[in-house]
Amino acid sequence: MVKLDKIVTKAGDTGRTRLATGEEVPKASARVDAYGTVDELNCVVGVARLHTKDDARLDPILARVQNDLFDLGADLSTPQTASFEALRITDPQVDRLEAELNVLHAAQAPLTSFVLPGGSAAAAHLHLARATARRAERAIARLMSEDTTINPACIRYANRLSDLLFVMARTANKDGATDVLWKPGANR
Repeated sequence: MVKLDKIVTKAGDTGRTRLATGEEVPKASARVDAYGTVDELNCVVGVARLHTKDDARLDPILARVQNDLFDLGADLSTPQTASFEALRITDPQVDRLEAELNVLHAAQAPLTSFVLPGGSAAAAHLHLARATARRAERAIARLMSEDTTINPACIRYANRLSDLLFVMARTANKDGATDVLWKPGANR
């Protein structure tokens, strides 16, 4: 169990922070950017949940995702060289996202155009979460280009999550019936 006795440490005042191993690194490092973006994603999912709290299909999935995002952050903040057994994202977590995505997607009509973020408040916030998940995925990819020991399940999780969030946004829009569709060149 994590125990935080002190919130203000002043360690970050010099632009540096500590990883889960205690190793000090620049806050501008690719690793800190990756797990920081995952943290931001978790916040965006939390806001989306304000709009899904009464949705028996979507909210339980998002609750699990928020917990998984802490697992993902823990994984990314702990180098493979850790002298302790680190928490890692696992393939079953990735597989669960894909299974949930497939169930939700099966109820939706095929797409006839790209979907613009909007429709319902829940859908708009889920689209924001999707875009943030894509940014987290890019941050993880940058980290992986520098450190080949990163758990490959991390990027798979971020990728499946962004897909799931897209499908969830369509679910929130009455399984796509109230999606706002892109009309190419409509305002020329």
